[in-house]
Amino acid sequence: MDWAPDFATDVERDEVQLPENGVGPLFHRLFRGRIRNSDQSPEELMALVMANLNRLTPTGFAHFSKVRGDKDRMRLADEYVVRMPGPWDGPVRVVAITPTSFRLATLAGHLEAGQIEFRAFYDDGLSLSIETWASSGDRFSRLLYQHLRMAKEVQFHMWTSFLERAARISGGRLTGGIDVETRLVDQAER
Repeated sequence: MDWAPDFATDVERDEVQLPENGVGPLFHRLFRGRIRNSDQSPEELMALVMANLNRLTPTGFAHFSKVRGDKDRMRLADEYVVRMPGPWDGPVRVVAITPTSFRLATLAGHLEAGQIEFRAFYDDGLSLSIETWASSGDRFSRLLYQHLRMAKEVQFHMWTSFLERAARISGGRLTGGIDVETRLVDQAER
C-alpha cells in the first residue's frame, strides 16, 4: 500500500501535515531488518522501543523529546519533538498504537508531511520495520530531500542505525542485512 492507513478517529488532526499538504511527490520507504537469535517476542521488542525512543536513535542525528503525554509510557495522541542539529526540529504525534506497532504523523513545522510506522512481527524469526509515507513539508525541504538528497541520506542512516540497535537490544543480530525499498508515488494516484 503506497498510502499510509488512516489514523484513530479520536486523535486530534489539528496541525497534522498529511502528504497531500506537502510539496512534491510522495516517497514511500520501507526499512526492514530480520533479527536472529533473539528470544524476544514482537510485543517485548516494541515495548522496549516505545519506552524510550532514544535508546535506538543515533542521538548525533536526532533526539526525541516528549512534549505531551506521560513521560514513562507511549500512548495515543502523545507528542514528541525530534530534535536535530540546525533548525530541523520535527514535531510528531502518535496517531496509532498496538502492542506491536506505533505510527507517528508529522505536525506543522516538520521537514516532511506524512506518517512513519514502526512495526515488530514474526517472519521466519523476529523482524522490525520502519515504513514512511511522506512528501516534503515545504519547497526548501524538497530541495534538501529530493534534489540534493541530503535529508534522504540522513534519514537512511538514522533508520538503518535504529534497526541495528534494535537487533542488539533484543539480544539478537541482524541477518541478511537491512532491506530498504523506496517508491516515488504520484499524488494523483491516490
